[in-house]
Amino acid sequence: MLVLLLVVTLTLGAIHEVFAQSTPTGEAVMAWPVTIAPSWFDPATLPPQITPFGILFALHDAMVRPLPGQKMGLGLAEAWTESPDGLTYEFKLRRGLKFHNSDAVTAEDVKFSFERYKGAGARELSTRVRQVEIVDPLTVRFVLKEPWPDFMTFYGTTATAAGIVVPKKYLTQVGDDGFRKQPIGAGPYRFVSHTPGVEVVLEANAGYWRRVPTVKRLVMKSVPEGTTRVAMLKKGEADMAFLLDGPDAETVTRDSRLTLAATRHASAMWIEFAEQWDPRSPWHDRRVRLAVNHALDRKAISETACLGYCPAAGVIVPPIMDFALQVEPPLYNPQKAKQLLAEAGYPKGFDAGDFTPLPGFWTTGEAAVNFLNAVGIRTKLRPMERAAFYAAWQEKKLRGLFLTAAGNSGNAATRLEAFVYSKGSYAYGGYPDIDELFQQQARERDPAKREAVLHRIQQLTVERVMFAPIWNTRVLIGVGPRVLDHTINLVPMSIFPSYEDMRLKSP
Repeated sequence: MLVLLLVVTLTLGAIHEVFAQSTPTGEAVMAWPVTIAPSWFDPATLPPQITPFGILFALHDAMVRPLPGQKMGLGLAEAWTESPDGLTYEFKLRRGLKFHNSDAVTAEDVKFSFERYKGAGARELSTRVRQVEIVDPLTVRFVLKEPWPDFMTFYGTTATAAGIVVPKKYLTQVGDDGFRKQPIGAGPYRFVSHTPGVEVVLEANAGYWRRVPTVKRLVMKSVPEGTTRVAMLKKGEADMAFLLDGPDAETVTRDSRLTLAATRHASAMWIEFAEQWDPRSPWHDRRVRLAVNHALDRKAISETACLGYCPAAGVIVPPIMDFALQVEPPLYNPQKAKQLLAEAGYPKGFDAGDFTPLPGFWTTGEAAVNFLNAVGIRTKLRPMERAAFYAAWQEKKLRGLFLTAAGNSGNAATRLEAFVYSKGSYAYGGYPDIDELFQQQARERDPAKREAVLHRIQQLTVERVMFAPIWNTRVLIGVGPRVLDHTINLVPMSIFPSYEDMRLKSP
């Protein structure tokens, strides 16, 4: 009788668990600071940024990816192995996986998705991967040209989106444009509709392998104005308001019904000297670039634009990343900045043209412009729309000074590959010795030796004043009273909730 009772109890408990997980309810509205572009539905052309993953990991899934409590956990793959010589990586798919259109997820889709990928890190991946082999319908093998210790970092984190799997059959039928209009994935939410410039609507995928999402419907609204995002939060029109500037975040802290969450993701913000490689430009002079670094009061900028949450940075690789070099930020010293400008031949300063801040960080941009103008670097703020900003950056069309950031995960090598290595997709130039060091660390399998080389590269970026680091970004997010568990920071180095784990309060 005791055994029978135990079996009945466990069975009822299992039935209750399945029922509880199979009935998602409610709707969560998220106010985004940017216009959500259709290109963000497709991982193939992803830039080296974290923002599009807020859509990608709702719609799609990857072989290996960041998961709650794991920087790199098993996703669509139930297991992976690396050969002793470091040349072969083999992945085994979970059985019974389905895309949103009920097509099976197979090794053919994995191979197709990787070979189709053209986004951040694609050059490095294509250079180092010799071939992708289909062993059987559930097994895929990657064969490298030589051992590359960062293969899994590039493939299995948000350093790139190369590990995200899309349906080959469907995509071949509808083409790239058709896929972006009606994306099909294997993630926790399925696509319902997209109204350009207004919103994206997603609905829970009841067949998601990890767990059925608790919230039935997600509505991602494009709301560029921070004050409007906060107003929506206060009125109950939004449940989360992303990327709040200092004044707007302060408004949230004054309302006892609301919560302010600060992310702990791998992000750094810096000023880029796009013309430092041009001998005719003032920015070619190291002293002028160093003057910018001493002109900035990073602590004051953080207090104004980030409520003091964002710690000052001395290098563009945030300390949360593996192999990051711990560097003290340059001291705020406006007199030193003026002295350096005079030594460079600009005793009265100079007209520096436009200063273009990353959209969403207007207060940071304004503060930086004020500090630069105070020492004689005369510049003016030039607003841009976010998609146009990233396109211009990648196409090397941004000139003068611009303020930017990167928050995708990985390690120091993945960050340096995109912005310091001369062949990186967002690098405006580079140095032969740094390129040689980058190639050296990419072949080094001894972690201690790799770290020494990566530290040397980061130190050279500081000595040569390639950038003016501002801070390690903590994105400020307003959370409304209907949210029981926002799950922000549940996934390491991410700025977004773990969507399938997020919970709302009962009506």
